[in-house]
Amino acid sequence: MAYTERPSGLVPGAVLWRADGPAGTVLPDGCMDLLWVEGRLLVAGPDTRAHPAREVPGSGFAGIRFAPGAAPALLGVPAYELRDRRVELAELWPAREVRALTGRIASYADPLAGLDALARSRDVVPDPLIADVVLRLRAGQTVARIADTLGLGPRQLHRRSLAAFGYGAKTLGRVLRMQRALARVRAGVPYAEVAHGTGYADQAHLAREVRALTGTTLTGYVASGPDGANSDTPQPSGSRTTA
Repeated sequence: MAYTERPSGLVPGAVLWRADGPAGTVLPDGCMDLLWVEGRLLVAGPDTRAHPAREVPGSGFAGIRFAPGAAPALLGVPAYELRDRRVELAELWPAREVRALTGRIASYADPLAGLDALARSRDVVPDPLIADVVLRLRAGQTVARIADTLGLGPRQLHRRSLAAFGYGAKTLGRVLRMQRALARVRAGVPYAEVAHGTGYADQAHLAREVRALTGTTLTGYVASGPDGANSDTPQPSGSRTTA
């Protein structure tokens, strides 16, 4: 599957991407996407497990991937309602509005520019607290420490996380850590060194987490030959790794 991506020019932290077919498997990355698939607008919710790309039929895909916690404010739907789901945008917004937006995106020579403009037109300001939670999780802070630092009770942080990420902050932390680890695996770093450098207790712990979140082993992941399409870069949006 040929895949390309670039940072959004209009939406901070978002990434525009294109894929020419539904090959491979989409792994959890903490993000949500707005998709353009053969003239249809769909939403890919936050994942807790691997999803076959072919579950959304089509021969060509374009999308805008939002930073963790950013999409719910734009969509007007809490993330937990879309967890592990792919839905038509018309299920979330009025059909008339979606028809108008579909026509507008179709008028662009490049649908990525249309998706970028659509997202920017909503003019939604991200919740700074949620963005802070993501940064702290990326830095490896524990959920308890984050809640204490931000002056939130554990239950309050969990409720805010469910609405923003689709699951608790602890799960998002696991997903982000796994993405960091897989980026190093793709770079050829030995598994034991990856485990040590990304905060796992040992290589066995890393292997268990990869299997739990991706449905495959570390060896299987490497053997599948991921093309690095959504390589884990420092950008706030995270990555949508395929295997």
